[in-house]
Amino acid sequence: MKKDQLLKSIADTAYNVGFGGRKHWATYDIVDKVPGLIGFLSTAFGIFALIYDKLSEKSLSAAFIVFGLIALYITFYEPNKSKYAASANKLTTLFNALRDLYRTVQSHPIDDVDVYVDQLHLIEKDYYDTCISKQILFSDWYAHYKFFWQYQIDWLDEQKKFKLFRDKLPLSFMFWMVVLLGGVGVYVARHWNS
Repeated sequence: MKKDQLLKSIADTAYNVGFGGRKHWATYDIVDKVPGLIGFLSTAFGIFALIYDKLSEKSLSAAFIVFGLIALYITFYEPNKSKYAASANKLTTLFNALRDLYRTVQSHPIDDVDVYVDQLHLIEKDYYDTCISKQILFSDWYAHYKFFWQYQIDWLDEQKKFKLFRDKLPLSFMFWMVVLLGGVGVYVARHWNS
């Protein structure tokens, strides 16, 4: 393998490892924080519902029952929360090792990089052994934010050349935004003509 091909392979693997790490962190964050947030908001809402009669409407009560079910769904991941954190830590370490390997290969004066190919394969094996395949709903959206907007990936962008709509925003998120905006547009158009 030539040096430029290896740099591309390192970047491809680093993207998978880095995004995978952010996805594990996203699952951990959601499991760790969202049930407490839902509990706090539900309690605060219940207190204000004692004061303001409009907050006691059936539709609002039903919405908070749905939030309760969401919190229940999230608690199914609670027993494995520490595994997600440990995997995320390991994947972050592997990502940093790939960054260092990338820079080492990049500064290597000759095209003979076979020793670095073996290092890449060892890191890839660790990556596959570390990943947890089952991730929580919406962890992908949160991972996109964590990877592209919070993480230092300039070195990776040298090879991957990330685009906003192609890479940085999840396709499913863009789809639902179009559906939401379309629904709002239809609603406004109907009420505008009334």
